[in-house]
Amino acid sequence: MLGRHTSVPRVLRRQRPRSAPLAGRWWTLAWARLALSASLSLFGLQLVLAAPAVAAGGTFAYVATQSSNSLQVINAATNTVTATIPVGTAPTAVAVSPDDSTAYVTNSNSNTVSVINTATNTVTTTIPVDLGPAGVAFNPNGATAYVTNEENSTVSVINTATNTVATTFVVGNNPTAVAFSPNGATAYITNGFNEVLVINTATNSITSSIPVGTAPTAVAFSPNGATAYVTNSLSNTVSVINTATSTVTATIPVGTAPEAVAVSPGGALAYVTNNGSNTVSVINTATSTITATIPVGTAPEGVAFSPGGTLAYVTNNLSGNMSVINTATNAVTTTVTVHALPTGVATAKVPNLVTGTATCPSGTAITGGGYQQSSGAAPVSVIASRPVGNTWQVLADNQGSGTASATITPYAVCGS
Repeated sequence: MLGRHTSVPRVLRRQRPRSAPLAGRWWTLAWARLALSASLSLFGLQLVLAAPAVAAGGTFAYVATQSSNSLQVINAATNTVTATIPVGTAPTAVAVSPDDSTAYVTNSNSNTVSVINTATNTVTTTIPVDLGPAGVAFNPNGATAYVTNEENSTVSVINTATNTVATTFVVGNNPTAVAFSPNGATAYITNGFNEVLVINTATNSITSSIPVGTAPTAVAFSPNGATAYVTNSLSNTVSVINTATSTVTATIPVGTAPEAVAVSPGGALAYVTNNGSNTVSVINTATSTITATIPVGTAPEGVAFSPGGTLAYVTNNLSGNMSVINTATNAVTTTVTVHALPTGVATAKVPNLVTGTATCPSGTAITGGGYQQSSGAAPVSVIASRPVGNTWQVLADNQGSGTASATITPYAVCGS
């Protein structure tokens, strides 16, 4: 999908000039200042209550569509498109931050990355990077993200707190995909020299290179970080890498022109999209063998598992749709129509935000605070309950409570 070779018919589905490559945190926006509060007296201190604000959440798939230069948001519960977010030109790859608050989209013809708040489905900023941004991945610690710039063979390191490029370093010819190890200490980058580069993320330097098959296009780690899987587009194989020794331990034949790879959250399966075969190969990671081949749409490209691993989402570039696969049966359960030329896909579990702020009156100092929950509702998951200046702020997630009516009421304890 990025850094294509002319012998593979991917230029056609891009419908783009060949000169181009083929290719803050959510809670800061969530706090709602509330207009009304009631004051009570408690042990000589003033107790200020405030009603909460509520926003809907759920599990969503995010699909980059090049025909409309947009990111389409699919509700996993209903398999319907619930939002279409304009981004840059020729969006290619999508990555979601570890806390599911932010999505980054590489716009390969705009030389930018769009930053999307997943709670509001809005672009909060656009980050200029180098030429032809292709792959993107977040470090598991959430502090940085890597963007591979295919046209000038660099990687942009983004500071996710400021959404700015902190540094840029040079890698091999035409870098395409990037993935971080689960501990964040290393990153693997595929390039046009038929190798995987191992990056020390503390120094942003190349420590070694691993020869793989021809035209590697994607890379994914197992959850324990012991193994990495690389799709070799022109070899029709997947290279299995032992990350401790930086050696290829197995080479697995798959379908024609394997494009993307994802490992299930439990680590038992790896799904590979075969762009030229219109199939998905299912790899048993314990045996490094193919256990199933799943027919999907035309020119499957991106693949991502749901947060729980029960479903897999596959974008079909020339069909203009997305296949939803039940991973227990390896069968397509539904097909969701999206805009034409879908490419990358990522998933996130966006909380049902229950937020509120209680503020102490002018001239008094906050001495404490907390929250109360509506009766009859299962406990919400409180993400933050803390003093901020002269206010007490609470953020909770009621997605797991089983009811959309679960609410919290923050209060601030104020000095006299």
